[in-house]
Amino acid sequence: MRIGYARVSTLDQNVDMQLKALDASGCERVFTDLGHSGALRQRPGLAEAMAVLRSGDTLVIWRLDRLGRSLSHLIELVNDLGRRGIALYSVTEAIDTGSAGGLLIFHIMGALAEFERGLISERTRAGMAAARLRGQAIGRPAKLGPEGLNAALDLLVHGGVSLADAARRQGISRATLCRALRRRRALISVDAVSPISAPAWSSGP
Repeated sequence: MRIGYARVSTLDQNVDMQLKALDASGCERVFTDLGHSGALRQRPGLAEAMAVLRSGDTLVIWRLDRLGRSLSHLIELVNDLGRRGIALYSVTEAIDTGSAGGLLIFHIMGALAEFERGLISERTRAGMAAARLRGQAIGRPAKLGPEGLNAALDLLVHGGVSLADAARRQGISRATLCRALRRRRALISVDAVSPISAPAWSSGP
């Protein structure tokens, strides 16, 4: 038996194209999830289809991304179907895991996608490392507490350092230090900051 499954992640998307493709593929029953994109337990249509499927059946989908919410999830579902003697057929990709060639193609696609994800992750880490070497702040801007702000002010007033240097020594970005200084109403114009104007921040005589 060929069982169809169709899914759209939002209610305003149209599922008709998927249903027509599944009908043309000879599906005897079709289950749908409209506006569901979570795990199996959050997709009642898929859960019902999985419960109906029996050994020798084929689960037909319009496209691979309609079944799995991620590559790992998709592979997990395909492996589960295989253990139960159930094939998966994707209309768009023309992949049939019921054949040795189709199953091989599916796993090759999964391996290539995993490889690409690894390359992207590696490039991201390399870019972050290069940014750190340049002294560029990475990730969410760090917060500057009262002690840190006082230390930065001391560096600006008595150390003769630039805003960028003072911020870097506190482990924050220049923009974060500027915002903290503005909140303290310590300067009129951030761009005009220099060691010459520093005495304006001093609270002493």
